[in-house]
Amino acid sequence: MAGRGRMVPCACLGLFGVLCWVWVSFASFPDDFQPQSALSEMEFSSISSYRGPGNRDHRSNKELPILLWWSGGLFPHFPGDSERIDCATSSCLVTSNRKVQMYKRTASIIFYGTDFRAYEAPLPRLRHQTWALFHEESPMNNYILSHGPGIRLFNYTATFRRESDYPLTLQWLPSLDYLLQPVAVSLGEKNRLRREGLAPVLYMQSHCDVPSDRNRYVQELMKYIQVDSYGKCLNNKPLPENLEDTSTATGEESNFMNFVARYKFHLALENGLCPDYMTEKLWRPLHQGCVPVYRGSSSVADWMPNDHSAIIIDHFPSPKSLAEFLKRLDENDDEYARYLEFKKPSRITNTRLLEVLETREWGVNDMSKPNYLNGFECYVCDQENTRLVAERSYRKAPKMNQPPKPKMANNSHMGCPLPSPGYGHVQDLPADDGWLQIWPQDYWQSLDQAEGLESLIRHNESDPSLLWKHIQNIAVSRARGKH
Repeated sequence: MAGRGRMVPCACLGLFGVLCWVWVSFASFPDDFQPQSALSEMEFSSISSYRGPGNRDHRSNKELPILLWWSGGLFPHFPGDSERIDCATSSCLVTSNRKVQMYKRTASIIFYGTDFRAYEAPLPRLRHQTWALFHEESPMNNYILSHGPGIRLFNYTATFRRESDYPLTLQWLPSLDYLLQPVAVSLGEKNRLRREGLAPVLYMQSHCDVPSDRNRYVQELMKYIQVDSYGKCLNNKPLPENLEDTSTATGEESNFMNFVARYKFHLALENGLCPDYMTEKLWRPLHQGCVPVYRGSSSVADWMPNDHSAIIIDHFPSPKSLAEFLKRLDENDDEYARYLEFKKPSRITNTRLLEVLETREWGVNDMSKPNYLNGFECYVCDQENTRLVAERSYRKAPKMNQPPKPKMANNSHMGCPLPSPGYGHVQDLPADDGWLQIWPQDYWQSLDQAEGLESLIRHNESDPSLLWKHIQNIAVSRARGKH
């Protein structure tokens, strides 16, 4: 038996072998193994418990596996830092107290993707622990997760990608009723406002330097069609005084919603481009009865109410051709109205959208369902208990039972493409272009960090500050043609 400071050899080879060792059972620890923390069993056994409906797990708290939320600020329980959860089929203890990191009952560590940093990872990665990733935010927040070596660090995932273990794809769409709300401003009123000089197109952004480079595209579009641009990006019109507060302008406060609902078209460009990454920029205009002019998720058509409810920017060869199309719709009420037909329930024909909204177990502003944070931790809890049962069965009767199969995330759980210019070709940009100096470099530097962390884990390092040394070694090895 290898000592605590060494990694147990693994039978599987290649990249898959980097992580397969995390599935070695608790029994592989020597009997005298003790956690480095001073947290006692009694501290956890004193947590009050309750019995959830349908849960038949009668174990005491001190017998349950522990899930550690590494990002304490996201811990979905209060007021304390530890709680028992009774999930669909089993129970766990959850905590944000990092003292339990080295504890032998700590079965899984849950990370928030935005906060995950290679140079702060909990090392050494213990053989018996799995890692779980929760990341519902923009891909720009952490491109480490868009590279194979980064996402493969995790065994369970909850991301905006439909392929993740616990998909959050429609997190910004509260319900079907949200889409079916009546049009906020009638087409007749919109036409009247147009005659008074209101632009047909709205753009409202205050986050300007983003990997999607949306301002570059919008700036080109504005050469060919009138756009009222509020916020800090490409501003050409001030907000009314009662809407100048940023918090008001980004929420769904009634005055703000009424103000933006007057426009026929909303430029809805996400800050990052990735399949299934769709935010309120898309769903809000649909809710209000405006037409989103969208760029973001390359698979957005898979989630639209029907095939005629949004205008996809990438379907047009140039900003000029898009502008010409918008002008034609602006002048043709019948064609424009077709984009709002989904407001009638019979015109929502996307069965995928309807099925996911009907069957997802978590809710948005719905007290009858768990939120997705609690839902994901219960998913991890049930998965871990299932794994532990399978390990015990295998240890007791290896000839009759199979060991649990290793589970590892892959690029389909998150992987987002290299950022590209919002308009034009990257080779045509000047060397001092601000976007060029930031986002492509951030993307590739994130790959370096993902590979470095993978190397730290493979070498069973305990000091995350050695990340930079490992990155340098990889670079040297690659330069010599050995990586």
